[in-house]
Amino acid sequence: MDGRKLLRFLALLLTISIVVLFTWFNLPYSPLGKAELLDCATYSPWCTSKNRFQSNILQTRPDPRRRNHADAIPRHPLDPLTVREFNKIRGIISSYELFKSSPYALHSIVLEEPEKPLVLRWQKGDPLLPRKASVVARVDGQSHVLTVDLSRNLVSNHEKGPVSGYPMMTIEDMTTATWAPVTNGTFNRTILQRGVELKDLACLPISTGWYGKTEENRRVIKVQCYSIKDTANFYMRPIEGLTVLLDLDTKEVIGISDRGKSIPVPKAANTDYRFSAQNKQMNLINPISLEQPKGPSFRVEDDHIVKWANWEFHLKPDPRAGVVISRAMIRDPESGETRNVMYKGLTSELFVPYMDPTDAWYFKTYMDAGEYGFGLQAMPLDPLNDCPRNAYYMDGVFAAADGMPYVRSNMICVFESYSGDIGWRHAESPITGIEIREVRPKVTLVVRMAASVANYDYIVDWEFQTDGLIRIKVGLSGILMVKGTPYETMNQVPNQENLYGTLLSENVIGVIHDHYVTFYLDMDIDGSDNSFVKVNLQRQHNSPDESPRRSYLKATRHVAKTEKEAQVKLKLYDPSEFHVINPSKKTRVGNPVGYKVVPGGTAASLLDLDDPPQKRGAFTNNQIWVTPYNRTEQWAGGLFVYQSQGDDTLAVWSERDRPIENKDIVLWYTLGFHHIPCQEDFPVMPTVSSSFDLKPVNFFERNPILRVPPMVQKDLPICKAEASA
Repeated sequence: MDGRKLLRFLALLLTISIVVLFTWFNLPYSPLGKAELLDCATYSPWCTSKNRFQSNILQTRPDPRRRNHADAIPRHPLDPLTVREFNKIRGIISSYELFKSSPYALHSIVLEEPEKPLVLRWQKGDPLLPRKASVVARVDGQSHVLTVDLSRNLVSNHEKGPVSGYPMMTIEDMTTATWAPVTNGTFNRTILQRGVELKDLACLPISTGWYGKTEENRRVIKVQCYSIKDTANFYMRPIEGLTVLLDLDTKEVIGISDRGKSIPVPKAANTDYRFSAQNKQMNLINPISLEQPKGPSFRVEDDHIVKWANWEFHLKPDPRAGVVISRAMIRDPESGETRNVMYKGLTSELFVPYMDPTDAWYFKTYMDAGEYGFGLQAMPLDPLNDCPRNAYYMDGVFAAADGMPYVRSNMICVFESYSGDIGWRHAESPITGIEIREVRPKVTLVVRMAASVANYDYIVDWEFQTDGLIRIKVGLSGILMVKGTPYETMNQVPNQENLYGTLLSENVIGVIHDHYVTFYLDMDIDGSDNSFVKVNLQRQHNSPDESPRRSYLKATRHVAKTEKEAQVKLKLYDPSEFHVINPSKKTRVGNPVGYKVVPGGTAASLLDLDDPPQKRGAFTNNQIWVTPYNRTEQWAGGLFVYQSQGDDTLAVWSERDRPIENKDIVLWYTLGFHHIPCQEDFPVMPTVSSSFDLKPVNFFERNPILRVPPMVQKDLPICKAEASA
């Protein structure tokens, strides 16, 4: 071996050693033999989304209000698993025969919620219902789903996973995949040939989707890399066309594709988005804050029960869904009765297909919840910037691949919001001679989480209004996933060449893509037996003898009897309202009580139904679905999404066309976004948001906030601006 080869070998060996040491000392769980509970605010490198290869670019602010999770106990049947319960589950699992002789990984450990009727009957003060955990494990290349009975200290049910698909990746899967390529000499030589030093390498694990039998019977992942030199925003410096195919179980490099040798790595100039990296500061607005002299109007009881104004609900973090809202109830202003609105609501799946069919891009069709874990990617929220003053923060407690619990600090925040909106108003015109001006401000309660799924940031808000409306909003921000190109200006691009996106900066293309966020909404309007009603607006015609008018609109109601009758593709020129009603409960004047879905964010998928990504994402074929309640049908893309073939999705379940009239039903709604990138999205995107509403429709006898008093000056603090303002 000559001197030059020896130096390269030693450099490679040193790099691998550093990566291994980095991995060991930054696990999100304790090494074997230690019982301490680790917090992701401290051990951030292994708790970050898709695990950036370099940890030193992540600076997590310490939280002075750390909670002691070690002694937490459940107080409600729907409370998430506690640290003590996770440790108990580890003990039960380790003594179970399946895990005694083979290495294993625990991909998911969550509460197996009790049967719905039992939860509905349970009241505070009753004995807690038996606690069980649902465990998804991989052993010897096989997936398993187990139920661990915590009260009996045993595995009470054990089933093998389906033939198609694999469980959600673990944090360990994602992280080890990012450094596995550097153990391959061919890969390292390719990186050096591209002019990138190994120390400047940042890599991401990218789910592969499913494109045929060649990908069956082997859990694989693709890895693509970037240069982090001179910028924290490595996403803008792709090593274009270089893709590593990796066996996710063995970490063996199966293949390397390099079709971008002629494409330069984009320059680092102007890519860093951090405030500290900006040359000039823009002070566009003065500091602003919502002041509450009497403190917030909400309270959180027993760690998970949120009570505010006329609302009460159960709130918990979840590693897959992120946020789960359960038992949402509202107090009726007339009767004082607390009435059921929604049994359970959550983000079921996110489908993000990119519109580039080339070798290094065709497979980028992410399912962010089922593949990566939407909750696992949730980052600690930043006080005053993510959430205002007086916000309440809730941590997530999750399990690593060996079952050891760890904490995701400040994962959810709860706060009151007032943006100057009006709850209701009326002022009488002077021509009536009556002087009336009645106005009520709109104050809302927001439950927020933000997930950083590698480059993209998703902000999900559940917003509760005193008039009974629930608004579910999704904000998109973060950084575009970009493609390298030899072109620096549009003048260099041949007329017929398809860029599959927009040239954002020199050598950088923002690729066109979609976002679909599907929500699971188990509505229980004054009880579990509900019906779905389409209220269609149709044009009616008059004859000249009937009226000077030639046309008007008529509302026609149709109660869906089966699943297929309830499937909805939204159409601008065929307007409808979509009601969930309780046919056995009526108002004083005889209308069935209900809630309606007010659509928003209605971008629809334009992919062919036979396109492999769309088969897996077939739950986006409609904007609205309604299914009978089935506790096993909660994830729109199926329980095992990774490399699934689309044979266990919401679309497949609904083919059974089951009865849904006057049944316990679940409503599914998909928010959709088409994104054609533009230069304003570079180097980090301003937030774009869309939402939909769940709004009372004949649920109350009259306006439920009629008796709410207006604000008056004496109730508010007087804040004096600084003289300089």
